[in-house]
Amino acid sequence: MVARPPSSVRLLRRVLVVDDDAGALQQLTQLCEREGLEATAASSLAVAQRELTARPFELVIADARSGAALLPSLASPLLVHAPAGDAAALELLEAGAWGRLPAPARAPELRAALRALEERERLRREVGRFRRGPTPAAANADASVGNPGGAAAPPAVSDLGGRILSRAPAMADIVRAVSRYAAHKQTVLVLGESGTGKELVARALHDSGPRAAGPFIPVLCGAIPEALIESELFGHKKGSFTDATRDKLGLFEAATGGTLFLDEVGELPLTVQVKLLRALQEEHIRRLGDVTDIAIDVRVVAATMRDLPAEVAAGRFREDLYYRLNVLSIQLPPLRERTGDLPVLVDGLIARHAARLGLPPPTVSDDAMAIINAYPWPGNVRELENTIERALVLCDGDVIDTEVLPDRLRARGAAAAADASAGAGSPGGIPAMTAGDLSIKKTSRAMEKELIRRALAKTQGNRTNAAKILEISHRALLYKIKEYGLG
Repeated sequence: MVARPPSSVRLLRRVLVVDDDAGALQQLTQLCEREGLEATAASSLAVAQRELTARPFELVIADARSGAALLPSLASPLLVHAPAGDAAALELLEAGAWGRLPAPARAPELRAALRALEERERLRREVGRFRRGPTPAAANADASVGNPGGAAAPPAVSDLGGRILSRAPAMADIVRAVSRYAAHKQTVLVLGESGTGKELVARALHDSGPRAAGPFIPVLCGAIPEALIESELFGHKKGSFTDATRDKLGLFEAATGGTLFLDEVGELPLTVQVKLLRALQEEHIRRLGDVTDIAIDVRVVAATMRDLPAEVAAGRFREDLYYRLNVLSIQLPPLRERTGDLPVLVDGLIARHAARLGLPPPTVSDDAMAIINAYPWPGNVRELENTIERALVLCDGDVIDTEVLPDRLRARGAAAAADASAGAGSPGGIPAMTAGDLSIKKTSRAMEKELIRRALAKTQGNRTNAAKILEISHRALLYKIKEYGLG
């Protein structure tokens, strides 16, 4: 065995490698050992069954023939070692095998599969902890660490690759949903405002499931011109239009064996929606200008911040496609509804970005934290992350104070302080703003920024509808968003 400590693998220790091809068996065993695993080689089905009876394994890697015989009674995840398109391997995946390792195996592909399996195991254990509730030791630790009063604080969620930090029950539900949905091929529709982490969830669904060793291809549907989106998704044949000088592989084909993430799917034109529906229903596509169908093996995750039922009612989105996308769904809450999450998120983001920037992690002053808590965060976690990163760069000492926070946060903090001191005040508390003291010009700007921010929050970032609420032109709103740095 190669004496090498595990790299990214921590929860996997013992793996059984089964293959009747001596060369493939030796190569796979050595690859596993280089990843720090205790690999046991089985050159036949009989040897494999004997080893499985003798002791447990966290993973079994087997050729398709051996895997088919072992799978019905196997308690461990099965990784099928087979070439791309192997029919027996595809049948095993449908029957419940965890994933496929391309043959001949290479270290990067094995490493990716091991990372994905470890992530799934972490997710499973985290969900188990949530279902059981905190242990007495954990409760005592929560009561004593950073909580001198002794009141037990709820534990923070750290999941989906360690990138979600939360104390909100809604986020624990999302972790459970990802764990449940990851193993299946059905389409998942992820809903939520901009900046809530829709791509993060899509990546977790991919990384935690049997397709983790395959490609993850994100597509921002609204960023591709309408004339090109069909070619981008489905490909085209040479000569199918003026600039088609060669055959082009579409993103559906490029994502074979993996996941295609359609971000802002609500922005797809109706003509492309028809082809997408057919691809999802029949698992076949046809390149632009071609006459032959191509079979695809792709898991689709779609996301949108739009109200799709309203888009269906308005005739801008196909009803049949909506129901086909919405087989499984995950609704991400906005940050303003994740009560109590701001301190956890701020600490986590400071630690992450300080390490990336090579800076010692500063603390946050009480005044700065009060402003952060008072702000509604229309841009959600993305806006919070950008704010923390900016504060780290501008912070001179070991404390993030109010002066390194953006103007929009400080204006809201001043308004909140004025509202608190003035009581009920005027409707919405807007006239109570004191950002400009007695200057009409400065205070008017602060009020205008606040009104625009509230309109954008109310319309979930839809600038056309926000302009209507504000009773200004769309062009004027875009100018003011740029002027106030609200984009």
